[in-house]
Amino acid sequence: MTTQLDHVFTAIDAANAKDPTLEGDQPAALLYGQRMTAEQQRLFPEASEPLRIACRGQHIERWLLPRSDYPKDRAGYLKWRQEQGRRHAERIAGIMTEAGYDEEDIDHARKMLMKQGLKRDADVQALEDVICFTFIRWYLGDFAAEQPDEKIPRIIEKTARKMSAEARAKALTEFDIPDAFAPYFLD
Repeated sequence: MTTQLDHVFTAIDAANAKDPTLEGDQPAALLYGQRMTAEQQRLFPEASEPLRIACRGQHIERWLLPRSDYPKDRAGYLKWRQEQGRRHAERIAGIMTEAGYDEEDIDHARKMLMKQGLKRDADVQALEDVICFTFIRWYLGDFAAEQPDEKIPRIIEKTARKMSAEARAKALTEFDIPDAFAPYFLD
């Protein structure tokens, strides 16, 4: 029997399978969503369905709004990210509506995807922790290789600052974090 959650995951995966950017032989957005789900299941196995959906759909159809459409400065980056969050939230809300979720669950997923309540709402923070673990595990190495060496400490510091204290502590046990960066993960 197909559940509402199965319907939502199938719809998210179908949308993300259209990503023209490939990682290996898979659409990058599809792979990212699957990696987010794997991290969520590992870190928060008892997660609510809205949190599980927010994790899977966090970058739904991200390629449709290229970063290059915005100014290359910090303000342009922040505007692009804010618009991506709004678009992701609305796209996921539509998919959840089609699957029969109630407004409370839809609004909760929307809030998470728009990062409303970071550090104050447990599910919004859980989503951020999953994002950070996914980034560290799968994307940090390639991302860091593209950055000047002097930017790396700031990138690591900003990533750690977004995480909960519990997630920072767990990151120290799961990842081989160089001694120079370990203090960012301590309380």
